[in-house]
Amino acid sequence: MTRSVDPAAGAAAPSVAGRGVTRIDGREFAWGSRTFVMGIINATPDSFSGDGLLGGHRAHAADAGAIVDAGVSLALTMAANDVDIIDIGGESTRPGHAPVGAADEAARVIPLIRAVRGALPVVPISVDTTKPDVAALALDAGAGLINDVWGVADDDAMVRLAAARGVPIVLMHNRAEARYENLIPEVIDDLRRAIDRALRVGVAEHDILIDPGFGFGKTPEHNLAILRELPELGVLGRPILLGTSRKSTLGRVLDLPVGERLEATLATTALGIAGGADLIRVHDVRENVRAARMTDAVVRGTWTETAP
Repeated sequence: MTRSVDPAAGAAAPSVAGRGVTRIDGREFAWGSRTFVMGIINATPDSFSGDGLLGGHRAHAADAGAIVDAGVSLALTMAANDVDIIDIGGESTRPGHAPVGAADEAARVIPLIRAVRGALPVVPISVDTTKPDVAALALDAGAGLINDVWGVADDDAMVRLAAARGVPIVLMHNRAEARYENLIPEVIDDLRRAIDRALRVGVAEHDILIDPGFGFGKTPEHNLAILRELPELGVLGRPILLGTSRKSTLGRVLDLPVGERLEATLATTALGIAGGADLIRVHDVRENVRAARMTDAVVRGTWTETAP
């Protein structure tokens, strides 16, 4: 027996007026219908979470096949656990990370994107990069979404690329220093300027997603405030991506190492969805999909019951 519950009979969903539908790699994402899950694949040796595919390897040609195989295997596991988008990046964004040149970053991510696209032709792929040259190559290789952690920077090269290619882009909030007089209004203002910049160069409104930048240019106290005040970002009218998975703020609150932050991540997933997040970016796909489905049943009031 399967039973679906009408949203009108359940709790009120977060306001999604105006967020509409975004098409990524031919797949429609109807924001507000449910929470979508983005799985993280880091083709790096120095990911903060310790999940970088390069691990102790150097990016020599001899290692390339093993790295791609590991990435494809991870992508297949994510797909089996109902991931909606796979986000592939080749440069760590942790504090103190070693900068990576465009050629080296491309060498890490382009073969992997191409291989994942071949293995999973119907799962959208996002490229996590701040470099337009790398993003362009990634789009050529099969990515369909640009995820820019410096989406509020003055340089408009990345949004121009998104406009020229007709692809969606995530504009993430970030600052070089965690200095604010009034955190939430400043984050909203910075993101509004980034949205306006993207619109001016020709990015379609339905192709713009926003990310408040949990863990980027913010103290732990700022990060907790972002999560607590997340509904305020609804004023921007764009779908919200939230990435809290395994981050240091969770470790600071619970005094736990990165490998023991799953429960904290799941708590922030549920709280984020209740606050209006449309898309969550996570390392542990299976567990977060389950948390998202349960939270959606409460927050959005839609669920399906299947008898054993």
